[in-house]
Amino acid sequence: MSFWIILLSALALLGLASVFYLVTRFRRFRFMRVLAVRHNGLAWFLSAAAVGLFFLFGLINVYAVVIAILHLAVIWILCDLAAFIIGKIRKKKSERYIAGTVALIITAVYLTAGWIAAHHVWETDYKLSSSKIDESLRIALIADSHLSITLDGEDFAGEMKKIQAANPDIVVIVGDYVDDDTREEDMEIACRALGELKTKYGVYYVFGNHDKGYYRARGFNESDLRNALESNGVVILEDESVALGDDYMLIGRKDRSTPNRLPAADLTADADPGKYTIILDHQPNDYAAEAAAGADLVLSGHTHGGHIFPAGPIGMLMKANDMIYGLKQQDNTSFIVTSGISGWAIPFKTGTRSEYVIIDINRAD
Repeated sequence: MSFWIILLSALALLGLASVFYLVTRFRRFRFMRVLAVRHNGLAWFLSAAAVGLFFLFGLINVYAVVIAILHLAVIWILCDLAAFIIGKIRKKKSERYIAGTVALIITAVYLTAGWIAAHHVWETDYKLSSSKIDESLRIALIADSHLSITLDGEDFAGEMKKIQAANPDIVVIVGDYVDDDTREEDMEIACRALGELKTKYGVYYVFGNHDKGYYRARGFNESDLRNALESNGVVILEDESVALGDDYMLIGRKDRSTPNRLPAADLTADADPGKYTIILDHQPNDYAAEAAAGADLVLSGHTHGGHIFPAGPIGMLMKANDMIYGLKQQDNTSFIVTSGISGWAIPFKTGTRSEYVIIDINRAD
């Protein structure tokens, strides 16, 4: 809790500093300087009003306002610095405030790309092989839908149609399916979409740290979510395992935030070592134990692939997770972390893009 208080307080202070800085920057445009000669107060007011336009992002949510303002401030500082260096080299100062114009253009393009990266969902494919199996398996992996952020129920249902077209043998959901902001209607529509999927082995789900809710009262509770999932044929795994045909064992772990979660070794203690073992674990934070436990494949989400640059590299430096995104081989275990089909709160992705994952496991030659 203290970490989040410190983080949010720091963001609030940075946000206020950014607003002040941006007001002074808008004041430097030539037409503002001309206006200030006779109406200095009006020039300051219009500069503040220009920054105030960014608060229209509040129609989305408060996080969108903070992200937009912080990005503009950082990019503007870099443009000012570049203009200062160029001016020193040329030994001439421009009468026009070109740096400000460039900063606005770069920010607009950057955040537009981030909006598209968050709201459009790509397919990412991985191919694995193993000598343990005779039967191939195609897995569709999704995580971090955080329904009602960039995907409402109907949007999610549309993505499930794309997944169905890939003809997976199994669909797995590795947590943060819903959030505090999720509307009950979206949750129910999305669950019905899961129920309409036609697969060989079904749809499996493990809880993430957001699924059971944090602070906001929403229109449904954990019991409602469980009922909606299970009534649509979704199997919830909580430190439980299930056999998939003759070659595979699927283990679903409780989230790392859950008290009394079983160690990975306990979950694989009775597993047949001749079977290909797949672990679903929302947070990629237990790689050494999962590899030692004999897992062949571990599937996770949680990180959102970094979501907003440079969150991913900072997270790795802080050792917040064992991996941020992609495929990693550790000992005899393959680890895959997806960036998620959506993301928490922030409707931009500047460090990654939204995706669902298709994994093909074939017999090694």
